[in-house]
Amino acid sequence: MAKKHLSPFSEAHKLSKTSTLLESVYNLLEWDQETYMPKDAIEYRSEQIELMASIVHKNRISPSFKKALSKLINLETGDILDTSLSPEEAACVREWRRDYNQAVKLPSSFVKLFAKTTSKSLQAWSEAKKENNFKAFAPHLEKVVTLNKKKAEYLGYKDHPYDALLDLYEPGMTTAYLTPLFARLKTSLTELLRKIEAKPKHPRDFIVNKPYEKEGQIRFGNLLLRSMGFTEGMSRLDISSHPFCNSLNPKDVRMTTRIIPNLPLSNIFSVVHEGGHGIYEAQLNETMYGSPLCSSISLGVHESQSRFWETLIGRSLPFWNHFYPLLQKEFPEQLGNTPLEEFYLAVNYVEPSLIRVEADEVTYCLHVIIRFELEKALIEGSLKVKDLPKAWNEKMKESLNISPSSDSEGCLQDIHWSMGSLGYFPTYALGNVYAAQFFACFEKSHPNWEERVAKGDLLFIRQWLKENLHKYGRQYSPLEMIKKITGQEVEEKFYVQYLESKYKKLYNL
Repeated sequence: MAKKHLSPFSEAHKLSKTSTLLESVYNLLEWDQETYMPKDAIEYRSEQIELMASIVHKNRISPSFKKALSKLINLETGDILDTSLSPEEAACVREWRRDYNQAVKLPSSFVKLFAKTTSKSLQAWSEAKKENNFKAFAPHLEKVVTLNKKKAEYLGYKDHPYDALLDLYEPGMTTAYLTPLFARLKTSLTELLRKIEAKPKHPRDFIVNKPYEKEGQIRFGNLLLRSMGFTEGMSRLDISSHPFCNSLNPKDVRMTTRIIPNLPLSNIFSVVHEGGHGIYEAQLNETMYGSPLCSSISLGVHESQSRFWETLIGRSLPFWNHFYPLLQKEFPEQLGNTPLEEFYLAVNYVEPSLIRVEADEVTYCLHVIIRFELEKALIEGSLKVKDLPKAWNEKMKESLNISPSSDSEGCLQDIHWSMGSLGYFPTYALGNVYAAQFFACFEKSHPNWEERVAKGDLLFIRQWLKENLHKYGRQYSPLEMIKKITGQEVEEKFYVQYLESKYKKLYNL
């Protein structure tokens, strides 16, 4: 029997799928390191991750993949060569080219070194955070910053080395675009915060001064995920020091939370947040697995999905109309006598705080902007790693008028730098901006959304997001996708208007 020849597109897809499968093994190693791996195994794990990173990279830039891709598109100019491609396939090929051209710029030796260094750095950060010991972590961070500077040089940039790193997480994004956007956002958020601070504070001691047992918190977290459409057959919820979502494929979504005995809202909103990420991954076009059409657009868009669920839905009154009685049932002694109105005010309590992942909606982006300013300074060389704790504390004082009493609640609180992910933090603020703009369109499509959510119906939200965003994968760029859904360019005004409208009512501004 004659061997069946694949079309150039099918051949490229087949090779790309192999790389994706290998990358999922790499991701599984990272997930295990954060959840179940014995800490003494870090040396072997770093070697495993180094090896897998090298194998994935070699597959991404293999001669066979280059040959298949070169039949479809001119790797230099980006001109499509195969005129039989559908618009979706052409977009897929465009993104393959982008990924290939980025990957081929990084030497395999560098990829291996970066993976091994960050694996060790991650473990060092975890220990340093527990022991409040920045000095122990600083040498690892020095190496990570140095490698990121080298990565920026390998990748290339036009105006600022930070742009090369930004583009890895948010394609097309630049420092020049973000700087004025964040400046406007900072001004608006600071003004709103000052107005709220002038008003009497809502009490929330009735929540935080009581213990909530771990098992009950996990049960409620799983209840929320089931309501969001997750099943045990395709998802997991585990515990880690920093909540995250790691999808190995659309049928295997790994989410984690963290349990703080007297802060149940931390677990609740971590679960809903990571659930938002998980829904995006689970609703990608599975038939195109292994290609850009079964991949998220960007981390900013990804974050928009988690913040869409966590804040715009999860912190809304309709959401708690349904779920608060269920939470009271799980914790009757702690919440049984507390009215919904008081609980809702506590959920939307606004006060400058030290920890980003625990921050309220009004101050959250200020935390992100601080990190953007600091890591940009690290990359351009105007800030040294040894001076990071001092610079961090000064910026916290400037923006939020509070100062950390320890580095563990200061510059050691986030996992990202230990993972080598400089250029990542801005996507958190962009995610909030995108989410509010998406939500304005969602409200127009579903003017009765509050009534439905108050009855516990969340699946129609999943469907709207799938039809309008998830099913397209990377067919469009982030800015193109936002224009397609909303009909407008990216504007922070939607986010600012949402916050002002909501908190004007809550605080009688």
